[in-house]
Amino acid sequence: MNIQIINGPNLNLLGKRETSIYGSESFESFFETLKKRFPTMLLHYFQSNVEGELVNKLHEVGFSFDGVILNAGAYTHTSVALHDAIAGIKSPVVEVHISNVYGREEFRHKSLITSKCVGMITGFGLEGYAMALTYFKGIQVSPS
Repeated sequence: MNIQIINGPNLNLLGKRETSIYGSESFESFFETLKKRFPTMLLHYFQSNVEGELVNKLHEVGFSFDGVILNAGAYTHTSVALHDAIAGIKSPVVEVHISNVYGREEFRHKSLITSKCVGMITGFGLEGYAMALTYFKGIQVSPS
């Protein structure tokens, strides 16, 4: 099973940025843990602070991968382009947020991408990515 994890803006700063909200572990370190926890899955990781690069990655993997885990960061609340990219691909997408977006500023309560995702996991820290992988592991997915 081929799964692409995509992280959006500022998530390259995990482990350094607002550790009281996002924790002290880098995503690269956590990604190694995920690969050990899910050895039968082929996990791929991509991060960009650039909206168009996130759209391009969704287009690249969205017709051949078994699933996508997307933490769009701040673009969650602003990007019609990501909404449309998710709508246009065949691979199912799970939206993940490290913090509980509903316990934060009101502008974070609205996601423009949720309606095109199979589900959203929010507020469980980095473990949300593992929860999304568990979802994909438990279903028969087909990008076609």
